[in-house]
Amino acid sequence: MYTIVIADDEAELRQALIRRIDWEDVGFRVVGEAENGVEALELVEKLEPDLLLTDVRMPFMSGIDLAREVREIRPTMQIAFLSGFDDFTYAQQAIQYNIISYMLKPISSAELTEELRKIKKKIDEKFEEFTRKTDEQEQQSLTGFLMPLLLDPFQGSPGKEREQALREEAVQRGFLSKNSGGGDKQTRYVVIVASLWDSQGENRTGEDSANAIHRILRKYVRHVSFYTDGRVISLLTATHAGLEKYLHIAVEDISQSVKRIMNLSSSIGVSRIVAEIGRLHEAYIEAMDAIGYSKRNDMGVYFIADIERAGTFDQERVQTAVNEIEGLLRSGTKEELEESLKGLFSQMKGEGAPPVTIQLVTVQLMAAVFRLVYAVADSDAVQSLQDSLPFQGQLFYEDPQEMQERFLSFCLAAWDLVSEHRKKSGSVICDKALEIIENRFMDPELSLNAISGEIAVSPNYLSALIKRSTGNTFIDLLTGKRMETAKKLLLGTSMKIREISEKCGYNDQHYFSYCFKKYAGLSPNACRRQYEEG
Repeated sequence: MYTIVIADDEAELRQALIRRIDWEDVGFRVVGEAENGVEALELVEKLEPDLLLTDVRMPFMSGIDLAREVREIRPTMQIAFLSGFDDFTYAQQAIQYNIISYMLKPISSAELTEELRKIKKKIDEKFEEFTRKTDEQEQQSLTGFLMPLLLDPFQGSPGKEREQALREEAVQRGFLSKNSGGGDKQTRYVVIVASLWDSQGENRTGEDSANAIHRILRKYVRHVSFYTDGRVISLLTATHAGLEKYLHIAVEDISQSVKRIMNLSSSIGVSRIVAEIGRLHEAYIEAMDAIGYSKRNDMGVYFIADIERAGTFDQERVQTAVNEIEGLLRSGTKEELEESLKGLFSQMKGEGAPPVTIQLVTVQLMAAVFRLVYAVADSDAVQSLQDSLPFQGQLFYEDPQEMQERFLSFCLAAWDLVSEHRKKSGSVICDKALEIIENRFMDPELSLNAISGEIAVSPNYLSALIKRSTGNTFIDLLTGKRMETAKKLLLGTSMKIREISEKCGYNDQHYFSYCFKKYAGLSPNACRRQYEEG
């Protein structure tokens, strides 16, 4: 069931629309009604409906202006115009705001019902676009599943549950067979990265290169190959024995075929064999590291296992730890940060990592912490953190436990700095916005977008800060300030209503009177008379 707000300055017509349409039958629920564009905008901001049905010509803010404002705060909301003017200019203006329907008055209940059914169908289709797949998308589904696992370092923490879920999805998508069991028969994975070069040292890798490599690899093992950013990435899958048997042959076939058939040279990096699908990014990094040993005048095949020894605590897991610590410094609690750090050191000790490995991991984590503090806070905060650095000129300690405790104190101090600066920064931004409202409420052009541009933050962020800090929306605060000032001027001066209206940021006296009555419960003149008689 979709929600709808109806805006029309003709109260009788608006009520007739609400009463005569079987909204539930056509798939909508009316959640609000407005008699002008400004009121409609307020309802859109507060109620967040799926559809706004609005007249084009209304007091204070036209339907076109309303559509423009709505697009800034609710870009996914659909808008339907109901107009008494068969004016092509209006229709043209409506198109630029992606209006879902443009209807002309007078319109019967039956006609409106039919149009609403069409609108619902269009909204249904827009919702379904996020899940619907074309035939071509079906073919690309497997690549779409595997590419993030290969390229994205932010894939969450490894674990048995996640590995099982990934394997099940891989089976569902046809990448793994159902009987890819455990032990020696369990599927293993290898990542190959290849770039093709001409005699001038220019990268000639493209989509056709991925197709060529695909045709070679399909002779040996199950795989997926795709082109991205000047290289072809291939994921090979087979049993350990299968990869041991065919991997070297397949890679050499690629190298020789590229040279013989395409008259190009190739540099190819090959990862180690990994047993978990959740470690594909780790394998991709290894393949990229391997290809890094290739020089343009010395193309060839590079197996990372031939060049670099396997570490007891690999770089991919270090990067995962860095990402997790950075995330907890940004938005986690102190307890979560402490628990994560203790778990990391415990894991390294449990796996028998030598002291030098623990020291190197600590250095990388420390660099990440400094980088984040500098990005979120400022150089003074970094200096403050450095001054409180508990290592006191000695970074490494023979006792890993002592180094762990000192590093933990360092990270918790960083958390305090980041947290304090975020609160201070948000408070400062909000205070600036409130100060602008306080000092410039009389400006009729004052808006959330204008203030956010001046403060150099996004309107969404500023709106959220104001709501979180004050409990009110920007429009509520601005209107409240204007109305309180208007009331003081009404009761404390002999200024005319028109003059008060302009003093409070309203160019239209009638609109000012409307807002004041809505705010105070009686018109400006009535408010002044009541005060004088009392």
